[in-house]
Amino acid sequence: MNNDFIIKEVLVHSQTLLQYAKRFTKDETDAQDLLQHTLMRVLRYHKNYSKGSNLLGWVYTIMRSCFLNDCRKQNLMNNFIKNANPENDPELRLTNNKSENRFFMEDFQKVMETVPEKFLTPFLMHFEGFRYYEIAEHLNVPEGTVKTRIRTARKLLKKNLSSYGDLKA
Repeated sequence: MNNDFIIKEVLVHSQTLLQYAKRFTKDETDAQDLLQHTLMRVLRYHKNYSKGSNLLGWVYTIMRSCFLNDCRKQNLMNNFIKNANPENDPELRLTNNKSENRFFMEDFQKVMETVPEKFLTPFLMHFEGFRYYEIAEHLNVPEGTVKTRIRTARKLLKKNLSSYGDLKA
């Protein structure tokens, strides 16, 4: 499968998929964003599709997964913002300048380059919102191996970024 798969098989159903997305989001713009996110995932994982099986069902499952992951991320962000109380925490009242952020990002990039690929790939996929079983299918390894690799990547990052204080792994 290649780009022809996306063009000839998936995009012909774009109106139907947009309707599915509207049912999830209840908003036209959000539905278009969800559809775009879904199509990006379809493009990334088109090799996992079994030709001859229910294409719309497969894409719908990806869309539902994208929507639920986005909802989880939004809930986490809302909880973080709600629990962040700048009046009580002096560190939250401090303003960071751009150079501090730049130094951190440079250090973070260097540390990310030191993490071996077999740990970094599952970590980044998990960070993007993929479930353990989805990562395991993509990498063709057991789910327990995925969990171990993610944990190892977190430990390596925490260890190498220890100069930035108490990071939670």
